[in-house]
Order: sequence, then C-alpha cells, then structure tokens
Amino acid sequence: MSASLNSCPVLSALLIDISGTLLVGTAPTTGAARALARLRAARVPFRFCSNTSKESTQEICRRLAEASIHVLPGEVWTSVGALKGVLKDAAYRHRPYTLLSPSARAECLGIDPGTTNDHSQDNSIDPYDAVVVGLAPSVLDYEHLNTAFRILVGEHENEKRRGDPSSLSSASVTTQRPPLIALHKARYIQASDHALSLGPGPFVAALEEASGTRARIVGKPTKLFFETVVKSFGDDTLSLALTEMVKGTVTSDGGGKDGSEAGRRGRIAVIGDDVSADLGEGAVELGLWRVLVKTGKYRAGDETREAVVPPDEVCESFADFVDRFLDQGRFF
Repeated sequence: MSASLNSCPVLSALLIDISGTLLVGTAPTTGAARALARLRAARVPFRFCSNTSKESTQEICRRLAEASIHVLPGEVWTSVGALKGVLKDAAYRHRPYTLLSPSARAECLGIDPGTTNDHSQDNSIDPYDAVVVGLAPSVLDYEHLNTAFRILVGEHENEKRRGDPSSLSSASVTTQRPPLIALHKARYIQASDHALSLGPGPFVAALEEASGTRARIVGKPTKLFFETVVKSFGDDTLSLALTEMVKGTVTSDGGGKDGSEAGRRGRIAVIGDDVSADLGEGAVELGLWRVLVKTGKYRAGDETREAVVPPDEVCESFADFVDRFLDQGRFF
C-alpha cells in the first residue's frame, strides 16, 4: 500500500536505486522483476542508480541478471562509474591512493583486477595526488586510514623523503594538498544478514575531521550525479523537465504553474530505501519526486527523522510503487 505525503504528480522518467530497493543481498525484492517488466511494456524511461562501491558496475549487472533482472547497456549508473569519470577528467590525478575493493579500483583506474594491490604495499616514491574512499571493509582499518590521513596533510610524502633524500627533486614537490574524494557518505548499509552495518560515511567523516579537508562526493545524492543520469536519456524533453523542476515552474501535478503546455512535461522521480543517501541533497535541490520504499535498510520512522526532508511518497516496496504509478495512469 502506498502513502503520499503530497498530491501525486504525473511522471516522465524514473531513477531507481538497486541495493535495498531492487535487491536485498542477492535476492530480488518481492515483485521487482515483474514491476520492471511492466515499466518496459509501458515504455517508461528509467535508469538504475547505485551507490554500491564494494563492487564494479559489471559485477552489479551480473548480480541483477542472476536475480532475473536483466539490464540493457547504459541503464546502470554507479558511483564507481562516476568516480572513473572524475579521475579521467582530472588529468593531473595520475596516482590516487584508493581505499576501494579490487574490482572497483580496477574499473576506476582502467586496470586488470587481477593485478591490483592496495597502496600500502606500493614502494614508489612518487607522491599520491588524491585519496579515494569507498566501501572496502578489508582496507578501512587504522593502518590504511592513517596512511590516507598522512597523504591529505602532506606527511606521507615527507616520510618517504626522509627515507630517500634523492627524491627531493622539484618534480616531486606538491604545491597543494591532495583532494579527498568519496564515492558516497552513507552512514550505514544493510548487510547480507539483513542487519545494518557501517557504510563509508563515518570513515570519510573521520578523515575530513582529522585533516581539515572537505570530501568531494561523486555518487548519490549529489546534484551532479542526478543531472548526469538524466542527460543519459538523450531526451531534451526530460532535460527541460529537470530545468523546470529546479526553477520551480512545475506544479505538484507535473504541469506548469502558468497552465502552459511547456510546463506539462511530468516530474522525474527517484526511488530508494534511504531517505538521506538516496533521496536527500541533490534530489531535493533538483525538485525530483522522492519515493521512499519500506525495504532494504528502511526502518520504521525513517521518513519522519529529524534533520531530513520528508519524502514525497512512501511505498511498501518498489513493486507497490510501480503498480500504483501505472494503474493510476501517472505516466506522462
């Protein structure tokens, strides 16, 4: 059963979370595959948006396929993929110190996952030029976090110079501190035993506090991530819909405030199980229709927690939302 905190608008596209919304561990949520089949049959544009940083985009697609949820090329957008784009665009970042799983690191750096090693075993004297943090439990320990901290405050490079004075060349001198880049800052995730476990957020916050550096977040719920995914539809109408939502020229029913057809493009919705990590910040700023599902990491009362913007709609599951959305004729 769905509950709407506001009048439900017509929708023109959907951004769908994966972990906790479509999958819980390796199992699909009830009715997820059927619901996606309904969306495809109705020709509703959608994209899958995942902050999962323990595995590569390819592994996420494989898990979906094993759960009978088949995806098409270009439909899956992840924080790992977003990081790859950031590192590619910032050409000066040739040697990031990465607290990532082997498969995620391989995707970001474009290397063979079989040859990856964590940077604490790297004996190169070249300085690191960024610190990257995702959810990688095996390397989120004191040794690795302390190395990341020393890199951020410029102490790690000094340690190497003390051991090798010949490295004091002008080429090795950095003029600014390396940036801290985080795939996301979710405080917790739902583990395979269905209990909550620490996400990367507390570790990122610890590095921010200790180093005095503010992390750049590349995944959900940043505005840039959602904007990039919407652009992937290749539909000018959807891009215009997003612009109108930001400007506030779209009413709750998806129409224009002035009654014009120009505004009647429908809203874009984002569906997830975490009111903050899936539906916060950029989703609010962009005016997305924010749908919270009661699966995955959802816990009773999440939608009314202090310091969060309440979701626009609350549903028992992703399948429940899709049935309500299509049965009520809300697709624009």
